[in-house]
Amino acid sequence: MTSACLRLLFAVLLAWGGLRAAEDSPAEVASTSISAPKPASGTSTSPAYVLTNTDRISVTIYQEEDLSRIARIDSQGRINLPLVGEVAVAGLKVGDAQTAIERAYQDGRFLRSPRVTITVEEYSSREVSIQGQIRNPGRYPLPIEASMSIVELVTRAGGFTDTAKGTAVRVTRILPDGSKKNFDIDVESMIKGRKGASVRDNALILEPGDIVFVPERII
Repeated sequence: MTSACLRLLFAVLLAWGGLRAAEDSPAEVASTSISAPKPASGTSTSPAYVLTNTDRISVTIYQEEDLSRIARIDSQGRINLPLVGEVAVAGLKVGDAQTAIERAYQDGRFLRSPRVTITVEEYSSREVSIQGQIRNPGRYPLPIEASMSIVELVTRAGGFTDTAKGTAVRVTRILPDGSKKNFDIDVESMIKGRKGASVRDNALILEPGDIVFVPERII
């Protein structure tokens, strides 16, 4: 065998060995492997969850992909959707918001029987603050898909101070249109289980951004 043939054979053997090494190399395998798929965006949202400003939501209309959108609820409590424009959804439960959007498409005669599904992709900051004659004043997070009453907040904040006027706790709420609404609540009667405790007050559920103030009792 000539020297030229020997050199050619040696080069082929080296190339073949390099390919085998590359196939067996873990680093090479890792660099060419397919990345794991990302989890599907948005999980199932409870129909009872109350939507609020700055929630980022996915609006899906069955068999109408062109009309489906992901949008953030604006400061006015609305989202902008194709064809129907702005629809107010803040302050509504997810189930009620779905119905409101379906009705908007029906009233505008764009769709005969739309089926809307809303999923929260990103929750807004959900906090309330409590100040005044309370043992641990400050900001407290609200549960994502559960409710918190004023009594639960007072309890979590350590309860009233000795000079608190627990019969006149004020809750200030910023409405979607930017206006304010005040609720004066006899929390003390609810905590002590007095017969005169208001059923309406007891049913008040705190919403994100609520400001609770406990005044001082005049001695």
